Amino acid sequence: MNKRIFAQRLLDWYHENQRLLPWRETRDPYRIWLSEIILQQTRVAQGLPYYQKFIEAFPSIHHLAAAPEQKVLRLWQGLGYYSRARNLHACAQRVVHDFGGTFPSTYTQLLDLPGIGPYTAAAIASISFGEPVAVVDGNVFRVLARVFGLDDDITRPPAKAKFTRLANELLASEPPDLFNQALMEFGALQCTPKAPNCPECPLVKNCEAFRQQRVHEFPVKSKKAAVRHRHLSYIVFAHAEKVLMKPRTDKDIWRGLYEFHLVETKTRRSASAIIKASGLPLGRAVVISKPVSYQHLLSHQRLHIQLIRVKLTTAGQAQRIQQKVGGNFFSPRQVERLPKPIIIHQYLQDSKRAAS
Repeated sequence: MNKRIFAQRLLDWYHENQRLLPWRETRDPYRIWLSEIILQQTRVAQGLPYYQKFIEAFPSIHHLAAAPEQKVLRLWQGLGYYSRARNLHACAQRVVHDFGGTFPSTYTQLLDLPGIGPYTAAAIASISFGEPVAVVDGNVFRVLARVFGLDDDITRPPAKAKFTRLANELLASEPPDLFNQALMEFGALQCTPKAPNCPECPLVKNCEAFRQQRVHEFPVKSKKAAVRHRHLSYIVFAHAEKVLMKPRTDKDIWRGLYEFHLVETKTRRSASAIIKASGLPLGRAVVISKPVSYQHLLSHQRLHIQLIRVKLTTAGQAQRIQQKVGGNFFSPRQVERLPKPIIIHQYLQDSKRAAS
């Protein structure tokens, strides 16, 4: 397909179909950056409320940099991939400390900041500063692979380089901010993964995938790694209207978030077996509820979770348990303010509804 025709039809489509989104009403690099980090691995419909919460809580990068990490993680709760939130905070502090709160204006400089990879750097550089550098994400891979019939495996570095070169060639004579946003929007709304609107596509007459009747075979990518199953049992120690929680410190999922005492096993175990396996000095502690079970799917993990609430009947019991497992007892109001895995948040909400 002729590259100039591709770009022109794409921009014409964008002018008629673009969504009205708050980060498209500004060139402020702080807001562009914030939206791009939130929208990594996240749909716009889910990410928009988070963007609005962050802007309200941290109207400038100085506010975000000065905030405690715990507050940042609490606002991020539910978005997943919490390393994004930690990198968001670290990047804000770096920009304030090294650049006086002003984002560097070039793609190369932006790449040096925490949590900013080639895609995010290209988005900020092109939209905020007009640098002619193309964004390449999942939407872009899909559109270019289909239209130009590229069957390279996009999980391989040579393919990524090839797609990036093509995207930059297509961008060459167009406004970089408009072209990049148009290409991303086209993949999100028109050339979608499962149900692309081919009959009304402005590129369909020149689309190689459509011509070959292989639309759903593009883009080509290797199979995902097998999903790992994990069995997590939480013992919810309760005493005097408080529950025992502590932050996760391991380099694993949910690092820095607060959880109950965890016992992980290779297979599902009964509540009594979990309590026995914990080896904790429970004494006259009483299990006051049946285990509550959830399943939670991450990118390459399926978590089988049960929560076992144990009431500690004396202050001495509570003190002994706390000394053994660490953490602190928190009131419901304090727990609400802690950053938590979404599944623990869900458990607490369900428990509150059941008690009312």
